[in-house]
Amino acid sequence: MIFGYARVSTPDQNLQMQIDELQKEGVFEIFQEKITTRKRERPALEELLKVIRAGDRVVVYKLDRISRSTRHLIELVETFEEKGVEFVSIKDNIDTSTPTGKFFFHMMAAIAELERDVISERTRSGIANARARGRQGGRPKKDEKAIQTALKMYHSKDFSISEIVKATGVSQATLYRNINKQEAK
Repeated sequence: MIFGYARVSTPDQNLQMQIDELQKEGVFEIFQEKITTRKRERPALEELLKVIRAGDRVVVYKLDRISRSTRHLIELVETFEEKGVEFVSIKDNIDTSTPTGKFFFHMMAAIAELERDVISERTRSGIANARARGRQGGRPKKDEKAIQTALKMYHSKDFSISEIVKATGVSQATLYRNINKQEAK
């Protein structure tokens, strides 16, 4: 039996293009998910892994639709091999039923991991360079004068928290955090 797996990362995205391609491959049943690969639990993928058996074929549109990482992808393919299931990635031209397909699968998986590592390295480098130029990132600090005004209003006991927040623009969380700092001294 031929099974398909289609996934997009967010609920806003559409699975239809993947579904159309999987149907062209003669897929009998398509397991669909709208979930990021960062999440370890993927119910549709887990269900697919439960129903496949020797002689079946699993088809995906692209490798990154089924795996979180190269390691995860290799684990999946090893699972498929142990169960006697073939794996096909349409856009990556991978078919593990052939020796060439197995070779290209491992090469593509290594390249995909390299690409992710390079992107991650560039991101870390960009953040480090920005910090070296004095940019910190994150939310800007609240004006210290506004925080001091909020604290004075709080300690006067003449104002409610919502009145203080409204008057100073200091959030409730920031106000309480600064109150706790004062009390800890």
